[in-house]
Amino acid sequence: MRGMVNTFLRMHTTGQWIGFAVVAVFLVGVIPGLNALPEGMALHLPSYLIPLLGKFLCFALIAVAMDLIWGYAGILSLGHGVFFSAGGYAMGMHLMRSIGKEGVYRSELPYFMVFLDWKELPWFWRPFDSLPFTLAAVVVVPALIAFAFGWFAFRSRIRGVYFSIITQALTFAMMLLFFRNDTGFGGNNGLTDFKRLAGWPLAHPTTKLYLYIGSAVALLAGYLVCRFVVKSRLGRVLVAIRDSESRVLFAGYSAAPFKLFAWTLSAMLCGVAGALYTPQVGIINPSELAPASSIEMAIWVAVGGRGSLVGAAIGALVINGLKSYLTAAFPDLWLFALGAVFVLVTMYLPTGLVGLVARIRTRLRERKVQSATTEQTPKTPAPPNAGASGTPAAPVTGEAAQ
Repeated sequence: MRGMVNTFLRMHTTGQWIGFAVVAVFLVGVIPGLNALPEGMALHLPSYLIPLLGKFLCFALIAVAMDLIWGYAGILSLGHGVFFSAGGYAMGMHLMRSIGKEGVYRSELPYFMVFLDWKELPWFWRPFDSLPFTLAAVVVVPALIAFAFGWFAFRSRIRGVYFSIITQALTFAMMLLFFRNDTGFGGNNGLTDFKRLAGWPLAHPTTKLYLYIGSAVALLAGYLVCRFVVKSRLGRVLVAIRDSESRVLFAGYSAAPFKLFAWTLSAMLCGVAGALYTPQVGIINPSELAPASSIEMAIWVAVGGRGSLVGAAIGALVINGLKSYLTAAFPDLWLFALGAVFVLVTMYLPTGLVGLVARIRTRLRERKVQSATTEQTPKTPAPPNAGASGTPAAPVTGEAAQ
């Protein structure tokens, strides 16, 4: 226990802990404070932006989870949309059950079941009447899917591009499954028209603010969990697996359990992000399972900086901020801009935005050291009979002396 506490305290320097505290105060304290200001004030943050910021924080949590397995374990997943959607659908099912008879058809059944002429609620929907069960399912269901998939994949030593391909095949298969009406998840339209969560109306500004705060707390907690893992002995093994899995095997370690743990933990964090995303956006449908969505998650990490949990979160915030602006200002150019950013980062910024900042700081530090060294180096005085160039003048003899 003492070793875990020491590892937790040492996973940041004093300056980094201060920076973390500043970010936490800004996300949990300053943003809600700006929203609470009167609407006439210049610093007032409109209520319609709160769900948008909360959605961005959910994406940042996904990026942190992605970086845990890609940046530190070397596992590139192109199917994390499955785990995100699993958490989102679990929360969406509870929200649909909370509607009651306030839906379009005034029935206890979800509206799409009435439309499809279903007579009773499917058995797997019934437990989601309970909020505690739903919160447990948000974590457990993605974990079970990830554990079952990873158990077979890692024991079979599938890795590299082959692992990425089968993860993308997984999300594509799940998308096709959820598009079907007879699966009981709303088909093409998904789950929407939510009314309340735990008795709180979702349209109320206070509920939106609480959901935003929950997203911020989840991001901060998820970051700390991942940081603790990568700074522990387990994290060192994961980095060794990333750099050379064959050497880890020769050293007597079985790589599969370590990879399976990181993979399952990453899926659980994505499930939490999906559960917080659904009530803030107001819909969850199979489009979240599209392969392009999972590829975007990898792009967030690449842009921010793979192998840096902070960089991954920054990449998600930057890319989604640009997406929110460009899809409104230049809707036809967004995909081209995203592709261009990814290509440029891959070619010229392999370490992402965080690597660029670190490179600039290193160069500034080197210049500062060079200038300080130059100022401290004493100048050697020239001899009294030195010439104009500082070299001693030759003695005058012979005919020149006469």
